[in-house]
Amino acid sequence: MSVFYLAAALFLLGTILLGLIRVLRGPGSGDRMLAAQLFGTTGVTILLLLSMTLEESALIDVALVFALLAVVAAVAFVRQHGLPEPPDTPTHRRNPESTESRESNDDR
Repeated sequence: MSVFYLAAALFLLGTILLGLIRVLRGPGSGDRMLAAQLFGTTGVTILLLLSMTLEESALIDVALVFALLAVVAAVAFVRQHGLPEPPDTPTHRRNPESTESRESNDDR
């Protein structure tokens, strides 16, 4: 069973490498943040698999710390960049009447 755990950990390590490509070439900051979340989640999973394989309970504690750091990173990202909104929300719609009334008020 430990061979299966090690094979799963190696597969997950490959997904981290694919996520690194997304971080470096991602079209937007949201894509990069999701890839960074992938690092946190996959890192925790790899550590838990290794703790079962090597029978080291200290790796479980390290995995918990990684999970907490991933949450802190996500909160920091949202606080810095804000939440993405779909293009059809009222904040993104342009109301031509409101822009004309602003322009006419500026002329006065």
